[in-house]
Formats: sequence, structure tokens, C-alpha cells
Amino acid sequence: MGNGRFDGYPALLAVMLLASFAAQAKDESLGKDLKATIVLQGFPCDQIISSKRNGDSDYVATCKDGNSYHVFVNPQGRVIVQKR
Repeated sequence: MGNGRFDGYPALLAVMLLASFAAQAKDESLGKDLKATIVLQGFPCDQIISSKRNGDSDYVATCKDGNSYHVFVNPQGRVIVQKR
């Protein structure tokens, strides 16, 4: 320990990989939720290819077919989907 070397690289690498996997799983879950919301509102969307969080419960999602949607909760608490 006192030699100035950091021997915790394997543990650090494992933590970094786990954090990366957790973020990817969260993104996949968000994509599924956004897709379900869009489809339930009557809009076509076969797969979410990108999403951007604008704020709390406020997203812009782009589907594989090229359609883009603004998905948000309005002040009355309703989920709104608007085609962009």
C-alpha cells in the first residue's frame, strides 16, 4: 500500500463496467416505456432509436421509422404525445 501503486484497477474496472451496464439497461427500459406510451396514444413506432430528456417527465423520442415525438406530462397530470 505504501509503495504509491494503486492495485485496485481490477475492482475499479468492474465498477465502471457495472455502471455502464446499469445505464444501458435503464436506457433500454426507458425506450420501451416511451415506445409503449407513443403506441398507446395511437401513433406508429416500431423501435425507439434515440431519446432526449428535457426535464422531469418530458422527453423527445425518435423512432426507427423516422417519426419524432414529444412525450410529456401536462400540468393536469395527463400524458401527452405530440408528433414533431
